[in-house]
Amino acid sequence: MNIKEIDKEYIAGTYKRFPVEIVSGKGSLVKDEAGKEYIDMGSGIGVTAFGIADDEWQKAVTKQLSEVQHTSNLYYTSPCALLAEMLCEKTGLKKVFFSNSGAEANECAIKAARKYGSEHKGEEYFEIITLVNSFHGRTITTLSATGQDKFHSLFTPMTPGFISVPAGDIDALKEAVSAHKASGIMMECIQGEGGVIALDSDYVKAAAALAKENDLVLIIDEVQSGNGRSGALYSYMNYGIEPDVVTTAKGLGGGLPIGATMLGEKVQDIFSFGDNGSTFGGNPVCCAGALSILGRIDDALLEEVRKKSEYIFSSFSGAPGIESVSGMGLMIGVKTAKPAADVVAQCIENGVLCLTAKDKVRLLPALNIPFDLLEKAVEIIKAAAEQ
Repeated sequence: MNIKEIDKEYIAGTYKRFPVEIVSGKGSLVKDEAGKEYIDMGSGIGVTAFGIADDEWQKAVTKQLSEVQHTSNLYYTSPCALLAEMLCEKTGLKKVFFSNSGAEANECAIKAARKYGSEHKGEEYFEIITLVNSFHGRTITTLSATGQDKFHSLFTPMTPGFISVPAGDIDALKEAVSAHKASGIMMECIQGEGGVIALDSDYVKAAAALAKENDLVLIIDEVQSGNGRSGALYSYMNYGIEPDVVTTAKGLGGGLPIGATMLGEKVQDIFSFGDNGSTFGGNPVCCAGALSILGRIDDALLEEVRKKSEYIFSSFSGAPGIESVSGMGLMIGVKTAKPAADVVAQCIENGVLCLTAKDKVRLLPALNIPFDLLEKAVEIIKAAAEQ
């Protein structure tokens, strides 16, 4: 059997894979088993922030591999501590809990909000308000926090304590805060899986003010939108707010699994010994890779991300077969007249790998994708949308 046949035989059928076997790559170019080359406009769903086989990332990871690959959190390791320090210095947040994924990072955030509500308001204050069309993970609890019914139907009963209100409707959010014994508000500034939709600035600011007025823990989910993806280090920075908790994953590790829950002053000491834990969280190899990534997301790179974003938006806006363009930075959704799946299939045939999000073609290229490759990919996507 070939790899595709072995995969079908032995791997649980949870993924509808594209018909491509990726065997090698460099930067924003990947090759399949037949040697065909593709421009990567998905970066592993926003993970390979500096592309495939990035030299500096490889060097950091292999150096750490040759020293110690794992110790558990019973011992101190330098990469873990230094990464936490860097995250706090770059955000102004105070403490970090490391895990393995965005879902775990969000689980930790939910724990922080619930413990804060219990300690400061009473045990009955455990509910968390989220937004319709949100996506916060695939564990039962983060699915419960996700404001999309289609993710709930097969896995009921859901974890209780989550209320979803329409995104952008501040009156609905105020009503939910009044009607429920809430401990927190949890939202993505850019709803990724929900269709790559950036929330309105006034709404985000009003939601942050509402959380502060009512002593609620404001959680911003930056799992997909973080680590330079939006044109700022974290997307909330584009809105001028100060969250109490920020979660991230994906692009932080550059290709290795890592999640981070950053705790602000309000909840920096919410956890005591034994309140949370993760066997692999803070793994020194993953943290070494993340240090390499985070240390290179500077003002020059962020400016480059914003320029590439402007180019993509201007190129697609008004083009034949393109109905709308949404998102922010290099986290972009393109609504096409043709079904998104058909456009993606045509792009694969013509050497470009894209993603989908609901009814849109989703683009998450490496932050440092060369302009010539970006331009070539955009033209191929436009041609696929027009045909």
